[in-house]
Amino acid sequence: MSLVTPKELYALVKEKKMAVGAFNVHNMEYTQAVIQAAESENMPVILMLGEPILEFANLEMLSTITLFAARNAKVPVAVTLDHGKKMSNIVRCIELGISVMVDGSDLPYNENVEFTRRVVELAHERGLSVEGELGSLSGVEDDEATYNQRLTDPDLAKDFAEKTGIDALAISIGNQHGKYLKKPKIDFDRLVEIYKKVNVPLVMHGGSDLPEEVSIRSINEGIKKFNIGTDLKYAMSYSLKESLNKDPMPFQPHQVLADARNAIKKVAIEKIRLFKNGLEL
Repeated sequence: MSLVTPKELYALVKEKKMAVGAFNVHNMEYTQAVIQAAESENMPVILMLGEPILEFANLEMLSTITLFAARNAKVPVAVTLDHGKKMSNIVRCIELGISVMVDGSDLPYNENVEFTRRVVELAHERGLSVEGELGSLSGVEDDEATYNQRLTDPDLAKDFAEKTGIDALAISIGNQHGKYLKKPKIDFDRLVEIYKKVNVPLVMHGGSDLPEEVSIRSINEGIKKFNIGTDLKYAMSYSLKESLNKDPMPFQPHQVLADARNAIKKVAIEKIRLFKNGLEL
């Protein structure tokens, strides 16, 4: 299948009570695992390049891996920058043919609108799509920790989507990045109001570690994309720990990394099946 944009994937699930899984990938093994999971379930996926990890992984290298994988996958695959705050990274992704999730959520409202609108203009000129964010999440995203949560205002969400021209909107309704230290309190009434007012697909960041019933209800109330990162990281770390504690310790890369890749794939399959909500495209 050809590389597609997230917007094209939203169209596939628009009329169904299902959502697209978007997975943070950090290297070749993560990428392979997510693609294999998507192919095994015959479902599209989004590969996300988190901006904080780019200093370690390098945008040029990681984009080469993910774009190659997407273009050669048996299912539709999109690649997007996740939480893009630096204009240099955003512009370079657009030049590479990568859609972007632009994060101006920490800016004053009018500045967020202007910043996001500028990115939309650049991306749409290249036929790429843009996800914006209104409201902010607490928790840990890659190596960045935030502690202030601001829930998304439904009326502002409508205004924001109309003024910026975004293709999807990430919202804050009690979800958070990383592990949930206590049972999440998702404001479903707020989600319903946002869904009524906003005419673009809604995105749930912090999809890792959410109880299954919360994920299913979120889909039924209008969420079309779930971001998954933390669950994959734990799967890889636990697998590496188990492999490297064996005696004798394996030292061939494929001996260690194949198990880690399979652990990531297993989690990705579980999430994709959950987001399918028992339906088929």
